[in-house]
Amino acid sequence: MQALFIGQAYIDVTFVTDTIPTGDDKTVARDYAVSFGGNAVTAAFCCAKLGIAPDLLASVADDWLGRMFVDMAARYGISVHQRKVAQSSLSFVMPRGAQRAIVRCRDDRYKHPYPPLHLTGCRALHLDGHQPDAAIDYAKACRAAGILTSLDGGGQRVNTHDLLEFVDIAVVAERLCDQMHLTPGEMLLYLRARGCRVGGVTMGARGMLWYEKGAPDRLLPALAVPDCKIVDTNGAGDIFHGAYIYAFLAHPEGRWEDHFGFARAASAHAIQHLGNEASLPTLAQIGEAQASLGERCEAPRLAVAQPE
Repeated sequence: MQALFIGQAYIDVTFVTDTIPTGDDKTVARDYAVSFGGNAVTAAFCCAKLGIAPDLLASVADDWLGRMFVDMAARYGISVHQRKVAQSSLSFVMPRGAQRAIVRCRDDRYKHPYPPLHLTGCRALHLDGHQPDAAIDYAKACRAAGILTSLDGGGQRVNTHDLLEFVDIAVVAERLCDQMHLTPGEMLLYLRARGCRVGGVTMGARGMLWYEKGAPDRLLPALAVPDCKIVDTNGAGDIFHGAYIYAFLAHPEGRWEDHFGFARAASAHAIQHLGNEASLPTLAQIGEAQASLGERCEAPRLAVAQPE
């Protein structure tokens, strides 16, 4: 195990339509995609696509959607540790320009406790706050073992405050700032106070405000993807997280400025494609985005997987 990701698994149905029917009306979508979904799940698939397949602790149901999800993960070399639920979770995603509306159908009533996993060889843990019991227990274990811990703070969870005490890298969305009634700058102060050595707030087209250790706050500008090329922004943040975890694993001595620059280019590629799977970039596509849309950061070296 090189890395462990923990989250809620979805099957995403993404469709492009000009109108949403009501009452007894019908409409035909102009395009659609079906793929895996979920914050940490999509991040795990991104890391695997780039060359380092992590382990994934995720909700899985014994239904045809659950079996489809496990098959998807197997194609990417991801080892799935299943936490059983009765029904697979679904997301219906409707992108429109730089925005997207989402209807979620979620089953997070876990039938059993989370499975105990050996962390031998693990170098990074990535969480999205789902499975709060597993998230905090594995964060504590990884912190004690000196394993990097990362949090995707897309929204406020029941144990976000407590979890942050054991998180090294916390990158949160502006949505969390709104929920906590904080400005992005105030959020960074809060993350510093919780002990996160690297923290950031993603702000869409305005880039990411972030800090590292005791250094002042800095702005990482977003790459300027032309509006006409933006297809689907859903999952771009998850791909950002998966890409910086990959960059850390592939180049552990690298600077976080470079890791985040690499992840920024991965997100810029992602928003030009429909659905999570089509949005996953290759190393070459990230290099192309860096070259065509902004300055080039140091590319991480490709790590060679070591046997456990």
